[in-house]
Formats: sequence, C-alpha cells, structure tokens
Amino acid sequence: MAYDARAFWVRSPGQGEIRSMVLPVPGSDEVLVRTLCSGISRGTETLVFRGEVPASQYATMRAPFQEGNFPGPVKYGYLSVGVVELGSSALLGRTVFCLHPHQTAYVVPASAVVVVPHSVPPERAVLAGTVETAVNALWDAPPLVGDRVSVVGAGMVGCGLAAVLARFPGVSVELIDVDAGRADVAAKLGVDFALPEQAKTDRDLVYHCSATGDGLATALGLLAKEGTVIELSWYGDREVSLALGGSFHSGRLSIRASQVGTIAPARRGSRSHSDRLALALDLLRDATFDALVSGESSFDQLPEVLAGLAAGTRGALLQLITYDGE
Repeated sequence: MAYDARAFWVRSPGQGEIRSMVLPVPGSDEVLVRTLCSGISRGTETLVFRGEVPASQYATMRAPFQEGNFPGPVKYGYLSVGVVELGSSALLGRTVFCLHPHQTAYVVPASAVVVVPHSVPPERAVLAGTVETAVNALWDAPPLVGDRVSVVGAGMVGCGLAAVLARFPGVSVELIDVDAGRADVAAKLGVDFALPEQAKTDRDLVYHCSATGDGLATALGLLAKEGTVIELSWYGDREVSLALGGSFHSGRLSIRASQVGTIAPARRGSRSHSDRLALALDLLRDATFDALVSGESSFDQLPEVLAGLAAGTRGALLQLITYDGE
C-alpha cells in the first residue's frame, strides 16, 4: 500500500512550490509520521531560498532528509513535529520531533525521531532544533557564576539562547538587537534588552547570532579583557570584514565558532545527537519559549511565506507552519 504526501521545494533561487509525491511502505525499522506542524529556521532557510549557499558548503549544509541539491531544486528544512501512524508499537500514536523538511507526511528510520514530552505542545516542540543549537553553544562555552553575558541578535537562535541562559544562577544576561520591538520578547524571556549603542560593555562572554558584520563588530566591542565571542551565525556566501586594529590584540580577545552539526567537544565523548535533542525537548517544557513563536501560516502558503521572509517583508521569529486537515 502506498501513501500520498505533499512537500515544499525550492524550485530555483527565490521560487518555491509544493509537489505531490508517493511515500514508500514503512520497513520493519521505519515509521510513517503525519505532520502536525513545522517551523521555518529563518536564517538558514532564507539563505537556501535565495540560493546563497556557497558551492564549497553544499555537502556540509545538507539537511538530514534533504532531497535535490543546492541551489535547486531542493527540498530543505529540519523542524518538524508529527504523529507516528505506522511502525514501532512503542512509537505508535506518539508525538515526535524529526529533522525533516516541510512535508505533510514522511517515512523515516525509527531512530530518526525523538518523542516529544507530553507536557510540550507540538507548536512549541518545533523549537527543538533551535534550543538544541543553544545547548551546543553552551557546551562549547558555558558561562561561569557571576559572568556578564550578552547575546547579539534577537532572532530565533539568539532568543532561544537567551531563554536558556536566563536559567543560569548568578549570570547577568543582556539581549541586543537593532529592533527595539524585541524588548518585549526579552522581557518575556526574563533577560535585559538594549539597542547596540546602549549595550553594556566589559562582558565576559558574548554570543553572536545576528549573521551580520555589524553585529559581529558590536559583539567584539562589548568584551572585557580576554573575553570571548562565540559565533553562531552562518553567512552563506557573504564576506565579513572586521577592524582588528583596536583592542583585539591588546585585550587578548577571542572569536570561536559554534556549529550544531557536530556535538561540542566538551560533550562529544558522552552525548549523542539524540541525547542533545532530547535535552532540548525537555527544556521546552517551560512555556517561556512560546514567546519565540510569533507567526503562523498554513502549509499551502509556504511558497509566499518563505519569499516574504527572504525579502524581509515578514518579521516573525519562528514562523509556524500548520497542516490542518492534511
């Protein structure tokens, strides 16, 4: 027996479409998942939509269940929550998270899904990939008690990171963005907010998430002596210039990359990707994270929604995609 499904594809840079497909019958070690909702990872997915993935990064940037190739046609995405309708009896009927593109239903190995805790609604569970990125960054560079910490860039990743940092005792957290409207989100997350020109300096640790050269320059300018910037941004094919003739050398400042594709070295020997994702879902029991879900549209609207996000005419933190009736 075959199963019908529909999937979103980037046909060519700047052009999206929804395609019909037939799913295979699940094997003995596979599950059929019917999608409840998915989320758009705005930074990466808009770069993919615009065709801005550098050729040198085509292999590195492949999503786990991507089909096609950059710059297109390509089926891309990795924030999906659904219900298991066929497969393992232990998973049957359970709500699960999967790193799968936007698609109404899909067949994947049972090992590729992680069960969502009962207390986490599907609409919040789509943030698991975002919170997993925050977890990995904090494994790369955990703050110490009493540290003064800033997060530059109040997008989905920056806000998710700030929400986790707010849980650290004795740590002062300031979220920084050029959009003054993000102050309301910061207040809901329980952290301070500032525009770049008003941001506090002498910070021990700064996490940069704005994906702009100006943001990275701001992050470096906030550091105390021997402070560190943790770079979470991905710039695609854009070059970034930095003025390093000031306090960069005399202050012994550092810039370190954090990337969620691999487990941070501090936990690589003791945690798997599934462990990290399960931890992210456990953290999402906190309803505070609902502040990150700020836009909603249907699956059929995906081509125009991603075009709007890529053009900057939509400003949602996380754009939730719903699949009612699919």
